Amino acid sequence: MMLSLVLEPLLKIVVVLVGLMTAAAYLVLLERWIAAWVQDRIGPNRVGVPLTKIRLFGLGQPLADGVKLLLKEEITPSHVDRALFFLAPVVMFVAAVSVFAVVPFGSVIPSDAFPKSWGIERPIPLSIAPDLDVGMLYVFALSGIAVYGVVLGGWASNTKYSFLGGLRSGAQLISYELPLGLGVLGVVLATGSLRLDAIIAQQAQSGMWNAMSQPLGFLVFCVAAFAEAARLPFDLPEAEQELVGGYHTEYSGVKLMMCMVAEFLHMVLAAFLIVILFLGGWHCWGLTGSTDAVSWPVALMRVVVLAVKVMGMILFFMLARWSWPRFRYDQLMQLGWKIMIPWGSINLAAAAAWLEFGDRAARAMRLGPNSAAAVMGWSVLLIVWAATVAFDPTRGDNRPRREVMK
Repeated sequence: MMLSLVLEPLLKIVVVLVGLMTAAAYLVLLERWIAAWVQDRIGPNRVGVPLTKIRLFGLGQPLADGVKLLLKEEITPSHVDRALFFLAPVVMFVAAVSVFAVVPFGSVIPSDAFPKSWGIERPIPLSIAPDLDVGMLYVFALSGIAVYGVVLGGWASNTKYSFLGGLRSGAQLISYELPLGLGVLGVVLATGSLRLDAIIAQQAQSGMWNAMSQPLGFLVFCVAAFAEAARLPFDLPEAEQELVGGYHTEYSGVKLMMCMVAEFLHMVLAAFLIVILFLGGWHCWGLTGSTDAVSWPVALMRVVVLAVKVMGMILFFMLARWSWPRFRYDQLMQLGWKIMIPWGSINLAAAAAWLEFGDRAARAMRLGPNSAAAVMGWSVLLIVWAATVAFDPTRGDNRPRREVMK
């Protein structure tokens, strides 16, 4: 028994690490294909099996890129702070990987999926730390640590491009942590738990995804997740047209690879959180059930459903990157402080009010609890949207501001 308690988390860690590194490599290839499709050009399609003429649609490109970065000469400029310069990518990478310890990749593997000779008598949860009661706090804590890596990298590089990238990143990530947390708090109130698996279970049991009952919180969280992942249109920390590469301008070789992988894993984490918190996680009506006691085909279907949803969100992230122009920095900060934080606060107040008075409101509307919650949520979204545009039309109007242009 003690051996199995030790081996189970070790095996999970190995599988998650290998899966994340492989996924990051091939998602980069997928993004390059999507960029080529959006820009009407040919993407990577040449590299295949090494030392042969087998191309395999360019599937060997991630391997070639990884080998090139591993073998690339490690250049450390003489003007950098060496200790902090080496520490920054390590902090970013460790934080980006460690946060996946509480992320569920499905529900459970039932005990009857294994041979009886193995002696497995309980379902195996599909996460490394399934019983952590402060799962969302753990996610926010480690995501916040990644900010230090970016700022350290910009400071230690001792160049203007990197320093400006670090300053931009510090301001951006700290600013958007607030609406990100406000978007989550509405879900936590509705669920009554900080555990990610409990949030999925609540949506499965009620049959109502949180995006349907809290669309304003869903919108706030998605925008803040884009900014936290530093993806276009929020990639101000890098902004290659302005800052060459931003905070990692001076990095090369393995250190650069760690920075880039950490940044990509932030996007993957954002996709997982959006799906888990607002899109039902592994739940799908008529396919995955709503209880913990499941057969192995249902457990497999839950893994597939979760993977499909996360992949859909990642594709949305990629399409957004190659479709929308970058915000100006003042627009970025204005959106965070003047729009997202008030919207998140309103969503939190609405969720708290519904928790207190929802039953009476549903009876007054003569609707079921789920239908009434959806009506309330979408009404709040439309009212807030209309009020924002009415009180300051420039926030909903992209026409040139003549008074600024004079």
